[in-house]
Amino acid sequence: MSGTKTATDLICYHCGEKCADDKVHFDEKVFCCQGCQLVYDILKESNLCTYYSLQENPGNTQKTATLGDRFSYLDEPGIQQKLIKYKDAESVHLRFHIPKMHCSSCIWLLEHLTRLDKGIVRSQVDFVQKEILIVYHPEKTTLRKVVELLITIGYEPELNFELIQKQQKKKESRIRIFRIGIAGFAFGNIMLLSFPEYFSSGQYEQQEFRQFFGYLNLFLALPVFIFSGGEFLLNAWRSFRQRSINIDVPIAIGIIAMFLRSTYEIVSGTGAGYFDSMTGLIFFMLIGRNFQNKTFQWLSFERDFKSYFPIAVTRILGTKEEAVVVSDLKINDRLRIRNQEIIPADVMLLDENAEIDYSFVTGESYPVSCRQGDHIFAGGRLIGNPAEVLVQTEVSHSYLTQLWNKVESGKNNKTGFENLVTNISKWFILVTLAIAAGAFAYWYPSDPSRAINAFTAVLVIACPCALALSAPFTFGNMIRILGKHGIYLKNASVIEKLSDINKVVFDKTGTLTEPDVTQIDYQGEELSKLELSAIQKIASSSSHPLSLMLSRHLNQHQRSWKVDRINELTGTGVSGTVNGMEILLGKATFCGFNSGITENDFSSSRIYIRINDQPKGVFILKNVYRKDAEQVIERLHQQNLGIAVISGDHEGERPHLEKLLHQKNDLFFNQTPLNKLNYVNAEQQSGKKILMVGDGLNDAGALIQSDAGLTLTNDLNNFSPACDGIILGDRFNKIPELIKFSKSGIRIIIISFIISIAYNAVGLGFAVTGTLSPVIAAILMPISTTSLVVYTVISSSLKARQLKLTSKT
Repeated sequence: MSGTKTATDLICYHCGEKCADDKVHFDEKVFCCQGCQLVYDILKESNLCTYYSLQENPGNTQKTATLGDRFSYLDEPGIQQKLIKYKDAESVHLRFHIPKMHCSSCIWLLEHLTRLDKGIVRSQVDFVQKEILIVYHPEKTTLRKVVELLITIGYEPELNFELIQKQQKKKESRIRIFRIGIAGFAFGNIMLLSFPEYFSSGQYEQQEFRQFFGYLNLFLALPVFIFSGGEFLLNAWRSFRQRSINIDVPIAIGIIAMFLRSTYEIVSGTGAGYFDSMTGLIFFMLIGRNFQNKTFQWLSFERDFKSYFPIAVTRILGTKEEAVVVSDLKINDRLRIRNQEIIPADVMLLDENAEIDYSFVTGESYPVSCRQGDHIFAGGRLIGNPAEVLVQTEVSHSYLTQLWNKVESGKNNKTGFENLVTNISKWFILVTLAIAAGAFAYWYPSDPSRAINAFTAVLVIACPCALALSAPFTFGNMIRILGKHGIYLKNASVIEKLSDINKVVFDKTGTLTEPDVTQIDYQGEELSKLELSAIQKIASSSSHPLSLMLSRHLNQHQRSWKVDRINELTGTGVSGTVNGMEILLGKATFCGFNSGITENDFSSSRIYIRINDQPKGVFILKNVYRKDAEQVIERLHQQNLGIAVISGDHEGERPHLEKLLHQKNDLFFNQTPLNKLNYVNAEQQSGKKILMVGDGLNDAGALIQSDAGLTLTNDLNNFSPACDGIILGDRFNKIPELIKFSKSGIRIIIISFIISIAYNAVGLGFAVTGTLSPVIAAILMPISTTSLVVYTVISSSLKARQLKLTSKT
């Protein structure tokens, strides 16, 4: 074991977090909590401490790893059946997604689970997909124990409603990989066998070698034409059947023309054919399309409400409780919702009170206090004590589901560039066929052989390489560059959408503001260090988010004191006795601030303090805006882009936002998710192209409805709603450059089109004469294609460097 730390260190040996005064000492090491110490002890007993030598502080913090009956539903046979991939008498196969898997130490530990639980037979990690395959013996361990083991060592698997609602996603088809391999193999060998033709100008001393090499090339080209090129031929055939012309139609005609012309020349002994050009063209086009379609498979862009809901909840039947799959919930079912659990359907509160965190649903950054009989919407998270609720609507008819369905029904993924390519391809094939037919008609009366040469040469030389390759390679390289530097786009069409943007709409909470940072100021009588320590201890004993923020703020005053007579009134405050001091934290009325105090100042949230029956003062909590927000707004204004802010929060931040945005219009507060969606839709109806930037479930409708939707996140492992792209929080300042980069990409493609048109014009000028040499055509086509690909890749890379997208400053 290496990297041993002493007890004087203030960094947790397991997870690397800073340790407070109540740190745990064990085995001459220091841990931030009992959970981290327990994981270390488990690994030590199993001789797995090599885990710590692979990387310093490799673990995940266990401060919040409380299990209890949280996963009791995994003992239900019905739920097990939905999660198990295969089962027989001696083995059960499971496959889990592990979001917190991040390094070689994680892989090493997860692949040694057999030493932590003797019932586990095998564990195998797929790091790219962040998945683990676990095989266990059903008589020696259980599904629940396996899941709880993963959580205990800090690798909680992703278990949600979506997981059991849809079938296992199929692996990406390998057919295109085989097509590329066959085309590349044939292209290389045909080029090699064609060298004598190139360097002898078609004049062989021994013609039998020419015929032999020709038939060998035909043999190599057949599988490329039928199998590798089948993708383009099939798409073109489908297009004809639908009475339309897509980009694959002229490509297919060019491939067929080259194949037939080459076959004729080889069989008749009149030439060497164009098999090198045909196989090279198919090879490059398949690579381009594969490059374009390659995505970050470990990111999920198509999330919906199912990926947010739990697999099961607790249903009350008389005096008994049972775990029930969310999809099986019925109206009037009584549920018990525990602390931090998601409410999966619209319900009515049966208990006297409850605190609901709607931050993902409405955008309101602080919890809402609910009373008995209140309606609670799906997607809210319970804070504090368990509560009983009565289901009012089924999951499929909840407010959240209806919002999503409304958005999905109106989605339109057709882009302007796709329409442009379709229109160009129509004219391209018509013009090409007209020129080929004209050349044939012109030469046929005087020289039928020359007429055939002219007709086929036109179809061969006029292949739309730019249309087929420029966009895939340009967009593919741009997506690669952006993804390498923390901006992950869903697909190539997003770049085109971003290039058309003329208005940017921001959510406020978690987007313009830092998601987990709050400015906390104190007003009132000066507090002693002992009083601050007591306040911190009471705040840390509360489940209310504001109390937890205050606890973190006062963390430097933390002491290992015990709390007596702790009592928390939901939505009101918390009280308790610490070191002989009676502490009250909460609303003004709860803490005895009765005269002249109003709690309607929505510019901030407040926690009032009372110590030993004496009102002391108030902690004021305010949002902290991202440090780059002002620069981002200024650079967007410089691009003449409209800006709007639409938030679920109250209007307390309006003065600050008016100053930040240098405008008083287009600022909207107290907005529901449906309000956000409707606003984006109204702006689109007026001709605006909208980029929506948000961070949570409350923005999901607007993100999908907008022309381009980007989600901002500080952690890729966290939940993010359906969107067109995900941006890491520290790349927020690159949004203006991202829009500029997208516009540049379109210009690069247009320039490549112009180059291609010039090439085709020159080539057609020679082709219509009927004298174009097969050798020249065979060399010219791959050179022109390769040069266009190189131009698009180099140009997009240089543009990214020019815009400093590859830096964090």
